[in-house]
Amino acid sequence: MLEDDFTYVIRKAFKGLALAPGEAALRAGLPESEVMSFSRGNFSQETARRLAPVLGLNPEALAKHDHYLPKPINMPEIHRLDLPFREERVNAWLVRTNDQTILFDTGYEPESCVWALDSISAPVLDQIFITHGHRDHIGGIQSFIKRGNIPYGSKIDGSWPMSPGESIRCGSLVIRACDLSGHFTPTLGFHIVGLASPVLVTGDALFAGSMGGCETPALYQHALHRLHEVLSPLPDETVLLPGHGPATTLGEERKSNPFL
Repeated sequence: MLEDDFTYVIRKAFKGLALAPGEAALRAGLPESEVMSFSRGNFSQETARRLAPVLGLNPEALAKHDHYLPKPINMPEIHRLDLPFREERVNAWLVRTNDQTILFDTGYEPESCVWALDSISAPVLDQIFITHGHRDHIGGIQSFIKRGNIPYGSKIDGSWPMSPGESIRCGSLVIRACDLSGHFTPTLGFHIVGLASPVLVTGDALFAGSMGGCETPALYQHALHRLHEVLSPLPDETVLLPGHGPATTLGEERKSNPFL
């Protein structure tokens, strides 16, 4: 299932634009009661299409959001670690090739990611990369540091520093960092070069059908700008590995993510 249903999508847009539902209803020519009902989960394609332009969202993507689910990704090198995060879930991603085992993010609980790796008999990690400093992505760092794995990240305690534009060669793969700040600053996305398809680890900058929430309108605009700058040059077949929810492809998100 998606990390965010359509109600989260529009709430993130309302907050990002500092726009009250009543004002959005006025601009869309809709009754405020209809917009409030929509925001509380009563889906309507017509409401979605009329409200989306006011929120800067893709109208057709929002109108179809209630039944959107990306197709499963068939890449045997990529393993999703679906980890506990309070009453929710958070992803870590494991990439295994013939010569490298690489982890992206470490989960919320101190040992949950270690246990998940042990349960699939994962070999010793060659490298760890951290997208951003929210606790649900860095909670397991110390468990790996104790095992001798020092992660790469940006302003992450205990990590090797890495900056946007920097690349690290990991056997047959190259991991290149990019700036996906906004939801959290700094955030690194990671391009993985060397697999059958291009891959981008997005952290919480982008989910299937949504994006990470932002604390202020300025950060929201910055997040959208960074997504545009990073995603625009990439081909549709790029596989996206988000911090929450299922993997997806850029082609599917270009059609079905209201924020794109």
